[in-house]
Amino acid sequence: MVFGLEIQSMTLTKIVMHLARNPEAGFAEGSREHGYLLVLPLTADGQIDEDLWHARRSDCSVRAFSPDAPVREGRLARRGHNWFFDYDRGGVDDDEPVFKLEQHRFEVGEYVTIRDHDETPLVYRIDGKEPLD
Repeated sequence: MVFGLEIQSMTLTKIVMHLARNPEAGFAEGSREHGYLLVLPLTADGQIDEDLWHARRSDCSVRAFSPDAPVREGRLARRGHNWFFDYDRGGVDDDEPVFKLEQHRFEVGEYVTIRDHDETPLVYRIDGKEPLD
């Protein structure tokens, strides 16, 4: 038991997000070649389950993909109330903050805003969701 919960009953969910329409960033139609593959624990209503995240933090992953950059592998992390994607545990220069992640519902068709490494806020659309375990 961790935090009063049985580990074997905790499920993770795979989320696929693609770049949505971001005309001001040069993506008027969005892009299925830019996106993220996330592995997260979710509540029944599709929000991040913070208790499960604490229990399975090492299983929560982030994979950023783009045709013009190497694939980046990282983890979901939190500092205070701020959630972010962390690609190098030794520094903060590569961190990508996720705007109000704790309020997002991870459901197909919903949108998530992520600040990239240049601090540009980009909107991504959730295009896939499936339980892993």
